[in-house]
Amino acid sequence: MDIRLDGRAAVISGASRGLGLAMARQFAASGADVAMLARRPDVLEEARASVAATATGRVAAVPCDVARADEVERAFAAVTAALGRVDIVVNNAGAQAIGPFEAMTDAVLQADLELKLFGAVRLTRLAWPQMKERRWGRVINVLNLPAKAARPGTAPTAISRAAGLALTKVLAGEGAPHGILVNALLVGSIVTDQVRKWHAQRGAGRTLEQFIADLGKPIPLGRMGTAEEFAALACFLASDAAGYVTGTAINVDGGLCPVV
Repeated sequence: MDIRLDGRAAVISGASRGLGLAMARQFAASGADVAMLARRPDVLEEARASVAATATGRVAAVPCDVARADEVERAFAAVTAALGRVDIVVNNAGAQAIGPFEAMTDAVLQADLELKLFGAVRLTRLAWPQMKERRWGRVINVLNLPAKAARPGTAPTAISRAAGLALTKVLAGEGAPHGILVNALLVGSIVTDQVRKWHAQRGAGRTLEQFIADLGKPIPLGRMGTAEEFAALACFLASDAAGYVTGTAINVDGGLCPVV
């Protein structure tokens, strides 16, 4: 099955690296116009150029810190000007922040919520009226496994991601009568730039390939996933092929999560 997004316009936050960049490439390769959001203009422009090199549609780079309401509004206006419309929103911004509960100050939790929860709320809220008017839309919230199966020491990210799970279900119910489908993808063990940083920090005596192989051993499939595998599933959810899928939270984890 050839998954196509021709004629659609997508905005992806956290798109300069890792999963966001992989999704931008996949969406663009599938025919969509793509707007890429991220905080660092230099890194973002480099990423945009790499996506545009093989894209058939428009690819825009819009610097934006989605933790700030004013920046989200400004960025959305720029996205609409560049692409003309927004059909697909992928809320992907946010790095993992974990630690013991006793060390979690109000400021730490608030910052995590602003980035991961309110960033998604604000970007989706701006695109929602367009989607309702056209009776077609897709929202994909990128979360993580602690959203379903929180473990000790995973705050504040488990808290903010669990809230993102609730947001997904609420939006799915409200969007369904208007042809707007809303789903979540829960990140498991995926090879990204973060894994390469871990290798630099604690991979002494092992090549990157050996380090990745060792990280993959506890996973039922016996390996870590790739950003491209994750992006392929996101592309499916963004397409017409997923027309009867909404309100779901799919684990992309090789079978690791104890909760289905």
